[in-house]
Amino acid sequence: MKQILVVDDDRHIRQLVGHCLRAEGFHVLEASDGAEAEIIVEKQQVHLAVIDIMMPNMDGFELCEKMHASYPDIPVIMLTAKDALADKARGFEVGTDDYITKPFEPQELVFRIRALLRRSNQSSEVKIKIGNITIDQKSYGIMIGNRERMIPVKEFELLYQLASYPGRIFTREELLERIWQRDYDGSDRTIDVHIKRLRDHFDETKDGIRITTVRGVGYKLEETI
Repeated sequence: MKQILVVDDDRHIRQLVGHCLRAEGFHVLEASDGAEAEIIVEKQQVHLAVIDIMMPNMDGFELCEKMHASYPDIPVIMLTAKDALADKARGFEVGTDDYITKPFEPQELVFRIRALLRRSNQSSEVKIKIGNITIDQKSYGIMIGNRERMIPVKEFELLYQLASYPGRIFTREELLERIWQRDYDGSDRTIDVHIKRLRDHFDETKDGIRITTVRGVGYKLEETI
């Protein structure tokens, strides 16, 4: 599950953003200022940070600059009431990847988070380790211990998509759009067929992954160990 760090001295903003992100399947970490956030980043895995600028102890600019220097792979979105061009320029200078001004639409924040995570996945997560398996996007191979397992291309792409966002529910329509894109005109039941084949490839107990059907919605992949 992707962990999003929300840094804001306003408790209500943290609650609003946290509620919205949890509803989308993210795990949310919260900090009330930059100093507290810095400790969290040192101790826990953070996949993306949403940072306010005006905070006590350490403001968002300083936090972003430190994160960019020490953890350049963590994307940052600045979420702030400071909308002057000079503030935006400084934000990008210290390493922010995106900039949203308050008041904001929570769903727009979700869209931008997903876009940055996709970009980050494409650039850095060629391999995904989940359960007892390692999925290598470059070779289209799957390692289980020291044994390699090869599966058909579309099944691999489906597995990689689900494993990139553990715990997140994907509808059949989403999976068709992401994997088959515009090349497929048939029934979305093709997803069900490929999911069944994927399940046949893996043992939940030994391999440590489970693909769960969410009735009336779609599918999600979970780690079982």
